[in-house]
This record gives sequence, structure tokens and C-alpha cells, in this order.
Amino acid sequence: MQKEEKETITKGKKEMSDLKKYVTQRKQVDSEFAENYDIGYQNFKIGILLKRLREKSGLTQEELALKLKTKKSVISRIENHSEDIKLSTIGRYARTLGRRIRIEVV
Repeated sequence: MQKEEKETITKGKKEMSDLKKYVTQRKQVDSEFAENYDIGYQNFKIGILLKRLREKSGLTQEELALKLKTKKSVISRIENHSEDIKLSTIGRYARTLGRRIRIEVV
């Protein structure tokens, strides 16, 4: 690994560490921020998971949209802004990729 690459990675880790510290401190003093942050993070993870499944299946957004009989913009919204996605939509998305969903309450 080049020196320049190592410096970039180190800088990125420090910035992420600073961000984590900020979020932790802010969550301690602002309960509304804490609740909204946690919900937003869960939504973000769902979108990333769906995107990875699509990519692992070797499909583009356009190809998946055709299979789901929808538009590419809908797939993009699901993957990037999944806060208002219906459970039935996630199920159709998963089935189209040959997967199924499982909900677990812990």
C-alpha cells in the first residue's frame, strides 16, 4: 500500500471516529435527535442491503425495475431513501431476486 493511500485511510478513520463521538454526544443531550438518528440509520441499512442483493444478483436498477414492472427511479428511491418503503414492496423486491424476507422481533 502506498504512503498516500495509508494517509487517506488513516484520515478517513479519524474523521469517522470524530463523527461517532459527535453522534454519541448529541444523542446523550437530544432525545429527539437520538430517536430520529436510530430510525434513519435502520432505514439506511435496509436500502444498502437491498442494493447489495441486487448487485450480487448481477442486475442493474433498470433490469430489476423491468422484472418488478416499475421504473428505475422507484428502485433508486428504494435503495437510497428507504424510509417509506412498504413491507410488501420489500417482499416483492426480495422474491424477484430469488430471496425471501424474515422479520425478527428481539
